[in-house]
Amino acid sequence: MVSLSETTRTPPADAPAWNPQRPSAMPHHRYRPAHARVALPLTDRTWPSRTLDRAPLWVPVDLRDGNQALAEPMDTERKRRFFDLLVAVGYKEIEVGYPSASQTDFDFVRHLARSGEVPDDVTVSVFTPARHDLIDRTIASIEGLPRAVVHLYTATAPVWRDVVLGRSRTEVHALISDAATHLLRRAEERPRADTRFEFSPEVFNLTEPDFVLEVCDGLTELWDASPDRPVIHNLPATVEIASPNVYADQVEYAHRHLGRRGSVILSVHPHNDRGTGVACAELAVLAGAQRVEGCLFGNGERTGNVDLVTLALNLYAQGVNPMVDFSDLDAVREVVEHCNRLPVHQRHPYAGSLVHTAFSGTHQDAIAKGMAHHAEQAAALGVDPGEAPWAVPYLPIDPADIGRTYEEVIRINSQSGKGGIAHLLLTHHGLDLPHALRPDFSRAVQRVTDTTGRELSDKELWELFRTTYIAPAQDGPTTLESWSTNETAPGEHRFTGTLHTGEQRLSCGGVGSSPLSALTDALGAAGIEVDVLGCTEHSTGSDAVAYAECRVGGVARWGAGRDTSVLTASVNAVLAAVNRAAS
Repeated sequence: MVSLSETTRTPPADAPAWNPQRPSAMPHHRYRPAHARVALPLTDRTWPSRTLDRAPLWVPVDLRDGNQALAEPMDTERKRRFFDLLVAVGYKEIEVGYPSASQTDFDFVRHLARSGEVPDDVTVSVFTPARHDLIDRTIASIEGLPRAVVHLYTATAPVWRDVVLGRSRTEVHALISDAATHLLRRAEERPRADTRFEFSPEVFNLTEPDFVLEVCDGLTELWDASPDRPVIHNLPATVEIASPNVYADQVEYAHRHLGRRGSVILSVHPHNDRGTGVACAELAVLAGAQRVEGCLFGNGERTGNVDLVTLALNLYAQGVNPMVDFSDLDAVREVVEHCNRLPVHQRHPYAGSLVHTAFSGTHQDAIAKGMAHHAEQAAALGVDPGEAPWAVPYLPIDPADIGRTYEEVIRINSQSGKGGIAHLLLTHHGLDLPHALRPDFSRAVQRVTDTTGRELSDKELWELFRTTYIAPAQDGPTTLESWSTNETAPGEHRFTGTLHTGEQRLSCGGVGSSPLSALTDALGAAGIEVDVLGCTEHSTGSDAVAYAECRVGGVARWGAGRDTSVLTASVNAVLAAVNRAAS
């Protein structure tokens, strides 16, 4: 058991009476807030009033940034499988590696260059530090590729300049300009290839805004960017240090003040150290970003890169075309898990195996009613349910749109309720339980799940229903054989049969206004007082199912029957209720 020291501190003096929280003993004073670490000059932000209405250019960096975060980096076979997946999903710019970092990455870029299998509308991106020898190695890797983006980076934030690089602002700017000039010369040696440039001021979110503009504008001029051949300026939240609105302010400031803005593609690369990478990316697009780098399912160093799957499907859930295809999301997840050798969490947004599954009774009831309403609305509109507007409680998108079936939407455990149980029996076994029966069966289900501590499959649910409500007609102390009914006159029915009660076997008969009332009369003559409170029947396609609620000796019980004959199913339902009352 974890032991935490109990603080003796008193609640803050200005705390309201309803909040008894006490200050933690953790040394929070060691850390500085974002506004004390970086200037935030934007005071007239406009991004909060904007709406996301189109997808940015998505750029997956799984094969470089995500690959660096793996304990076992991908080999060429796994990289190629991942690359082919990204192309199939619809990505048009893909960062494929860090050629100067390892022979494996260099060899994979060469593999793509030699294969001739990079589609004409897909651009490969490669990553390099601002060093001549590493730039040379990177240019060598893309020889033979007709299109490529060379992504140059250098850390620009004060802590990195002081601690890592040991250089002043002026010296860092000179280093970047020198490397960018060398890159330009090397790219000019590829006259028959389209080589474009990207620059990342690494740790942008902790860099002085004026320095970011100084460096980026210098490269825009040096690389002679134009609207038909723009430069990419990528602004990484390399390590999250503030809430997403702060990052959005920083991006909007750059968006509004970068020179030759029409010749610049403004890109962002959020990480997820605070768990707000997705929010940072969405707000950054509101703030002017046109391009987003990230990884499928958010793989990356520390807590990961921004999750491109979640971002795309968040747009989809708002009625915006995501410009990538996740209609078979489980197949996408399978490839990513194979290549990364990392599992996608069961509760991962959209892709997790449990995200469309409800165990809670209230959730199940709402979903079951919502699904039924959706089917009714589709019928009223005269369209397929897959084309009808979606509005089902607790399901932000139709699971079918991403390749999921409805089988796993509702699952049964001790938290489940009558609505979900009824939904599963209807969906998988065609049983449309009367509303008054549902609470009774729900209690039976909960007794089992509380005892076993596990969930029930739809097959186990059906077996429990069968043994509880149907089987007693044949397995109980009172059974019927050789019975028949006939209508002796209009509105008058006769029931005859042989009744077994324990070791007794006797003939019985009765009359009534219906076959069931004649049955209860016959049972009464045999000493079993039965009052049928209600009986409903329906067809499952091949069989009839009947549900009967009966009062037997002052005890109300439900029974059910299933048979090719409606009458037989109803008789068995009454007999099952009789036997359940006797148990």
